[in-house]
Amino acid sequence: MTNAPQSFPVVKCIVVDQFGYLPNADKTAILRSPQEGFDAATDYTPGDSFDVVNLDTGEVVHSGAPSQWGDGAVNSTSGDRVWWFDFSGVSAEGRYAIVDADQNLRSAEFQITSNVYRPVLIQAVRTFFYQRAGFAKRTPYAEAAWADEASHIKPGQDTEARLYSATNDASTERDLSGGWYDAGDYNKYTSWHAGYLLGMMEIYNDRPSVWTDDFNLPESGNGIPDLADEIKWGMDWLIKMQEADGSVLSVMGLDHGSPPSSADGPSVYGPATTNASVASAAAFALGAEFFTQFGNEALNAYASDLLNRAQQAWTWADANPSVTFRNSDSGVAAGEQEVDDNGRRDKKLIAAVYLFAATDETVYRDYVDANKPNIYWVSPWNEELNHALLVYASLPNATKSVADTLNQQYRQSMQGTENWAEVNNNTDAYRAFIGDGNFTWGSTRTMAVKGATFYHLKKFAIANASDSAVDNVAMDYLHYIHGVNPLGKVYLSNMGEYGAEDSVDSFYHSWFTDGSANWDSVSESNYGPAPGFVVGGANPQYGWDGCCPDSCGGSANNARCGMAPPSPPANQPPMKSYADFNDGWPINSWSVTENSNGYQLAYIRLLSKFVD
Repeated sequence: MTNAPQSFPVVKCIVVDQFGYLPNADKTAILRSPQEGFDAATDYTPGDSFDVVNLDTGEVVHSGAPSQWGDGAVNSTSGDRVWWFDFSGVSAEGRYAIVDADQNLRSAEFQITSNVYRPVLIQAVRTFFYQRAGFAKRTPYAEAAWADEASHIKPGQDTEARLYSATNDASTERDLSGGWYDAGDYNKYTSWHAGYLLGMMEIYNDRPSVWTDDFNLPESGNGIPDLADEIKWGMDWLIKMQEADGSVLSVMGLDHGSPPSSADGPSVYGPATTNASVASAAAFALGAEFFTQFGNEALNAYASDLLNRAQQAWTWADANPSVTFRNSDSGVAAGEQEVDDNGRRDKKLIAAVYLFAATDETVYRDYVDANKPNIYWVSPWNEELNHALLVYASLPNATKSVADTLNQQYRQSMQGTENWAEVNNNTDAYRAFIGDGNFTWGSTRTMAVKGATFYHLKKFAIANASDSAVDNVAMDYLHYIHGVNPLGKVYLSNMGEYGAEDSVDSFYHSWFTDGSANWDSVSESNYGPAPGFVVGGANPQYGWDGCCPDSCGGSANNARCGMAPPSPPANQPPMKSYADFNDGWPINSWSVTENSNGYQLAYIRLLSKFVD
């Protein structure tokens, strides 16, 4: 028996999923000897014997020797030498740690249990409640630390928003209240928002039994699953953005403040665009089916209205195929959602898929058949379109030859490089290959989407592998987000209460802002940020503002730069290009730590596949 493993030092050189593992899933701890990057001076070589220890009883339930990855090569993505310790045979439920028996060192604690991820899922979904605009976050639904009154409903704000170019023209005034803050900024981007709704509905439909009515939302207990309630909150805002001619307004720019209710500047909106309209058509169309499944008369009527809206948005976009608006150039909102001709084509294809699913009208099927691209490449960057094409291929009245071709192409593309080939060749030392070039802004999203590209093989029953093999590969991407990475970092905020030993301490968000006495960081402010927010993650492209170090408009601004960009995240191997920080301009932490509803949904989608 190992002596008092609970008292052994927890070291970042033995990394595990800090929440834990499903009983029958594969389980591999990563042992790491840093060679490059900020922690290269760390001196650790794994011992020859490792134990899995039950922390409640002190019992050693499994022992074994690690295997060296890559014949001892230094992994360029992480800058580490790596060993793998497989403990897949441990399936008994309990609280465990991995122990280096030769050196009396251990991993973070983790659990093995069939519902290990459910508490995590609830917190991840609840972030959308905290992101609601124009909605009071009051106890008991908000935790007291993050209670706030409704934001952006003062005079001149969301209920009285005006066109950005005509703020003195009362005739442009619209009630555009509701929806969600998009990310760490409070702006609302229609095309992205519609995509979030589409994703949420697909997530629900994939596994309805997961989505109960007890996530401690104001709507909990109303007989409608809480995720569906959150979807309706978002859909209600999208409806407000649609004009009488079917077009959909593109964006809203909101003022910022901490807490959100303190924001008092005006709200403005941008004009209708093709991109916003076709993206909304897709969300409305899926909503027309989605809201009929709850046996609720009011929701059935709501669904019927959504179908009309979907067709109206499609008709307007079809007649106006190239109407664009770059909101970042116009000063309305910083994030740029506008797309090029190819992007609009893809969005329109997605809308056609969901309109065909909702109506069975051949005009939409014919549009997909005539305009669909071949699936010769599967990656996180084209997953949204590829998924929609697989949805089309699954429809009973899809053109069979087209459906068969799409399924075959996807399956074949997944067999190639960057997908199954990298899994089978053990290419990635941390068992979650995306390729060095894909560590960019939002790498945690890329990880989650990559996991989903594998899971689609199971979802659409087109895999050349067993369901368990697909599950285990997809879960490896989840484990990366949960701490199986060179930093031993859980890329969700403030999750100590839910099992994480090292979760995100601070991140870029207008509410949880740098210097806030209440919300700046878990370790240095009264409360820190709310739990469950997914941050952008490792980004080797991070850099401070181009004005640094000495051209930022005066000595006071220059002093904010310091002498060099913070390292980490700067000047590190890709996987180590991360730090918990939330500095604004000119340090510009947002490219590393800002949250996004898009990151959040990619993670929730993957996590929910492994929750009962």
